[in-house]
Amino acid sequence: MTKASQSTIAIWKNLAPPAANTAAAGGLLKTLLAAQATGSTVQWADVAAVAGVDAGAPKSKQPYWVTLDNEQTKIYDANATVRYLYRVWSLPQGERLSVEQLLEWEEKSLSILPADKELEAIFAAAEPKVAGIRSAEDSDAVSAVDAVLFGSLYYALSNAKDSTLSKYPALRQWYSSLLSSAAVTSVLPAYSANVVNVLVREDATPENRNINTSIAFNYDPSKTVLPQEGEKNVLITSALPYVNNVPHLGNIIGSTLSADVFARYSRVRGNNTLYICGTDEYGTTTEIKALEENVSCQALCDKYNALHKDVYDWFNLSFDYFGRTTTEKQTEIVQSIFLKCHENGFISEDVMKQPFCETCQRFLADRFVEGTCPRCGYEDARGDQCDKCSGLYNATELINPRCKLDNNTPVVRESRHLFLDLDKLQPKCEAYVNRAAVEGGWPSNGVAITRNWLKEGLRPRCITRDLKWGVPIPLDGFDNKVFYVWFDACIGYPSITANYTDDWEKWWKNPDNVKLYQFMGKDNVPFHTIIFPSTEIATGDNWTFLHHISTCDYLNYESGKFSKSRGVGVFGNNARETGVPSDVWRYYLLASRPETSDTVFTWSDFVSRNNNELLANLGNLCNRVVKFLDGNTKYAGVLPAPEPSRIAAGADTADRRLIDDVNTLLTRYIEQMDGVHIRSGLRTVMDISARGNVYLQESRLDNTLFSEQRAQCDTVLAVAANLIYLLGALLHPFIPATSASIARQLNAPERIITDAFDLELGAGHVIGKAEYLFTRIDEKKIDEWRSRFGGSQNEADASEKKKDKKDKAKSKAKPKPVASAN
Repeated sequence: MTKASQSTIAIWKNLAPPAANTAAAGGLLKTLLAAQATGSTVQWADVAAVAGVDAGAPKSKQPYWVTLDNEQTKIYDANATVRYLYRVWSLPQGERLSVEQLLEWEEKSLSILPADKELEAIFAAAEPKVAGIRSAEDSDAVSAVDAVLFGSLYYALSNAKDSTLSKYPALRQWYSSLLSSAAVTSVLPAYSANVVNVLVREDATPENRNINTSIAFNYDPSKTVLPQEGEKNVLITSALPYVNNVPHLGNIIGSTLSADVFARYSRVRGNNTLYICGTDEYGTTTEIKALEENVSCQALCDKYNALHKDVYDWFNLSFDYFGRTTTEKQTEIVQSIFLKCHENGFISEDVMKQPFCETCQRFLADRFVEGTCPRCGYEDARGDQCDKCSGLYNATELINPRCKLDNNTPVVRESRHLFLDLDKLQPKCEAYVNRAAVEGGWPSNGVAITRNWLKEGLRPRCITRDLKWGVPIPLDGFDNKVFYVWFDACIGYPSITANYTDDWEKWWKNPDNVKLYQFMGKDNVPFHTIIFPSTEIATGDNWTFLHHISTCDYLNYESGKFSKSRGVGVFGNNARETGVPSDVWRYYLLASRPETSDTVFTWSDFVSRNNNELLANLGNLCNRVVKFLDGNTKYAGVLPAPEPSRIAAGADTADRRLIDDVNTLLTRYIEQMDGVHIRSGLRTVMDISARGNVYLQESRLDNTLFSEQRAQCDTVLAVAANLIYLLGALLHPFIPATSASIARQLNAPERIITDAFDLELGAGHVIGKAEYLFTRIDEKKIDEWRSRFGGSQNEADASEKKKDKKDKAKSKAKPKPVASAN
């Protein structure tokens, strides 16, 4: 049934040519092949070129249709055209039924499968249908079934890998036989000229990668991290947050987020890294908050430890272990360190004068008493430290002291306490500071605060308190006292590590093989640079001392300060309530990090940085490159090979200039991050992204470049895709979810940061699908969020002053119950 009839048909071209992977293109091939096989004549007609279209030419939304030689009969269905050309209705009944069954199967089952997505399903369905339908004796013959199935299967078959086709021998043989036939050879040029070529988009799988696997970033958080000989071992801590409130943005950027950035950077540079943190749960802060909430101290600690962990998880902080200080390990290690200090002669005993509330019948330790700072005059200074000037003093030095619990004026009474003799330890502590500040590259504010303490001369410091909630003192006669929280808080770092691994001393007593980096707000500096190192010295053990201290000034909120007590500012749970992804919050906080001076959070700046920096710079670069590569009319997700001469060293091309510029910026980034200049490092990453956007503009990446200068277009995309891959690694410390998205889009594992920019993704590598990294934030949200989260600072201050006046007007308040420690 090769030449059933000889007819003349006209193929009308309408609209734009169809894509090769569409049913319309398959229908065109069916028609051309059937006409050629039956000896029919094909005439081409263009609807747009015919005068009086309305009168003479049919209307349709299809790209092609057929009219018969009488020009009156119009056929819109390709299978109907095949039936007509082969005169299927005139075949003997048995043969006609067989043909109709196969054509009906093609129409209802085969043609509905996406030709560019479900190759295996298509081939599995076709395999039994084509078996035995071609005669070996007449290999040049093309039947109606051949024409229909070939048109339907051609796109999938012509783009399939040989390894895929080999699984379907009958289909492979049938396709090969038809492909070599005279009819198919004759019609393929006309077919190709009238469709838009579309490549098969292969699945983005590990098998379809072409990557330098040696740069893959392998980090398994489930494995216990211990120092390794011959490697750079980095121990990182962030200041332990108090359990008296949900952390606000200033707390987060001041310690935990900054430390997380450096921990991620250290890991992605290939260093053996441990990041430890946890909640600081002992002391007056806890007792006061427990009284306010009318719960036990332990219940309060359990509540806020979980709240803190939840906030930090949402911000994607990568602690290797997040613990707490209310543990047996804490008690064991604190008491052990104290006893060694005592045995070595660095603990003394003395009587202290302390505020005592006659109404509450208790000594007012630390935050149980407030008053005016004796140094700066701040009226709401705490009993042990001023929030405004960071000054430290004894509670009896406060001017106009008042009991925190009932606002009464305390009296002064004597109480016996233990002291750490810092004066005896100053020579060794000062020698350590002079060495470490230089070797560790301490920031200027950390050095200044520390040297001011040393210049004034260290004095014995009380390390005990008249409290119930704390680590017990292992000496007779001190049963009613506990250790001062700032003696035991820093010991929380090793004790939390001890809860992470029994081999904690490999980190904390290994100064030759471990570098310790600690992150905190500037008010915590002396406890980490003087008191804790002096305590370590006093034990006589071989401790891992602080190598680098990273401090932050204050992040203020709009026109004033964040305040836990006054509820002013954005807290961690508030950030989540906005619906803005945590990466955007991370980016904003890090871009505004108060490294050298105070900075201010504003909603307008927050929205502007998302829209103008993340979206317009970074998001634009990644989306433009990935979508251009993903298009199945161009590269179908397959990375092309660059022109070697265009990227060679010394080449005077835009491609080589980009590579050289990126390497210069990469060197700067590594120097900044090694020195813990986090904000500057982030700025450099964005400079690299901006340079990539300039490169695309200079290269004029568009369809014209692809069609007219293919080698240059290939080079631009090969270089740009690899630049995005590098950017993903550089961004990992700052916005890890974005980094992971970039890796997914490139179908690549997350990678380490190397010293130089190279093309690690090779030709033939199949990328993944495009994802939107960021979305635009409507500027109307600025006023909405400003109103929703906290109001103005002035309103909060006015409310607080009103409350103070009301409290002071009270003649005598009833004593409040003391929170239970259990």
